[in-house]
Amino acid sequence: MKQVIRRHVAVLLVIFLVSTVWAQQAKYVFYFIGDGMGVNQVNGAEMYLAEQEGRIGVKPLLFTTFPAGTMATTFSATNSVTDSSAAGTALATGEKTYNGAVSMDDDKNVLSTVAERAKKAGRKVGIATSVSVDHATPAAFYAHQPNRSRYYEIALDLPKAGFDFYAGSGFLKPTTTADKKEAPNVFPIIEEAGYTIARGLDEYKEKAADAKKMILIQKEGAEPSCLPYAIDHEEGDLTLPEITESAVSFLSKGNKKGFFLMVEGGKIDWACHSNDPVTVFEEVIDLDNAVRVAYEFYKKHPKETLIVVTADHETGGMGLGIGKYELHLKSLLNQKQSQDLLSKAITDLRKDKAGKASWNEIKDLLTEKMGFWKELPLTWEQEKMLRDEYEQSFVKNKVVFEESLYARTEPLAATARKVMSQIAMVGWTSSSHTAGYVPVFAIGAGADLFTGKMDNTEIPKRIAKAAGYK
Repeated sequence: MKQVIRRHVAVLLVIFLVSTVWAQQAKYVFYFIGDGMGVNQVNGAEMYLAEQEGRIGVKPLLFTTFPAGTMATTFSATNSVTDSSAAGTALATGEKTYNGAVSMDDDKNVLSTVAERAKKAGRKVGIATSVSVDHATPAAFYAHQPNRSRYYEIALDLPKAGFDFYAGSGFLKPTTTADKKEAPNVFPIIEEAGYTIARGLDEYKEKAADAKKMILIQKEGAEPSCLPYAIDHEEGDLTLPEITESAVSFLSKGNKKGFFLMVEGGKIDWACHSNDPVTVFEEVIDLDNAVRVAYEFYKKHPKETLIVVTADHETGGMGLGIGKYELHLKSLLNQKQSQDLLSKAITDLRKDKAGKASWNEIKDLLTEKMGFWKELPLTWEQEKMLRDEYEQSFVKNKVVFEESLYARTEPLAATARKVMSQIAMVGWTSSSHTAGYVPVFAIGAGADLFTGKMDNTEIPKRIAKAAGYK
């Protein structure tokens, strides 16, 4: 009799342990990646928000309040400073690779991604970004190519992966191969694979109910490379929080097995390449607003949902404070647009005035767009920087545009941006990537796995463990 009781107790114990482990598994996984979002980009955004309230300190972003928080290293297999494709591969596959590779190893072998493992485990899968769907970070989750610049070939990998939802600004090379040959348009190929393509949020809402698999991009005629910066957003523009809401809605439709959703805030990196501090902070806040969408879902399914927020690398070598023991982030509120739109405004003024705009007309433009002179007094040196560039590019007509990875900027706009960084006392060591630590935050089922300093390759492995992907 005692032996029978022991057997029953043992069986019940096994059932209890199995059910406990299952209950703790993440049925729903949200994986947020802030491209270029180092520790200072996050801390700076929080101090920027606090200074708007007239106080010194931080106003926490939602994701920084998550119970698990740590930092990760980002080096690639070939250099201490990674590019986005090698970093994206590490975050997607748990393996290091060379700079430029998209989920392939040094020998060009395919590396399995956590998104592919989620799909094999029966989950629905979504990949979303604020830049093009074929860009390095989103591509690392569904494509396998030896070089990130193979945009057409990456797009062809999209239907092969068979994921349920993709979203972003568009596709960079829908009709041109990597060797610059004309090729069949990728859109009909993707549609033939069973995908419904929605251009804009209104069209998505019309088509989502009947769609089995969905691709959401911007409206016809919009810039395919990226969504507008958050600071430049206008009514009707597609946004990252809206994309996230659409993804959650679509992946939840008739779904009992759960889902995996990767969301990239891709333009944090672009703004850091341009050394444009307020645009950076507004992009970080925009990513946090997308995280809020996931958090609302988490509150309804707290025992089954995991949210992880991290970055692929730091960009710009952002420093919070230069020279004096001071920081004046509230001054950034006077900047009304990104550096990109300021550059366009200066170009437009140049055209309107046939290259003969006066210094007073330039001052009026910079006062309107940046708050210089009116809200933000300039030092003699700062005004001289602007005046010297005006003399060079408008009077002498020697216009040398500043080139960064994602922007070609009017020299006077670039100088105005430098002056704004000086006023805010934000420093930059680079216009490219750095080897700085990136933050990692997590909440929900399996969040306890995200503690202690780690390498970026650990993140997808721990997500897979938390979600029970084999």
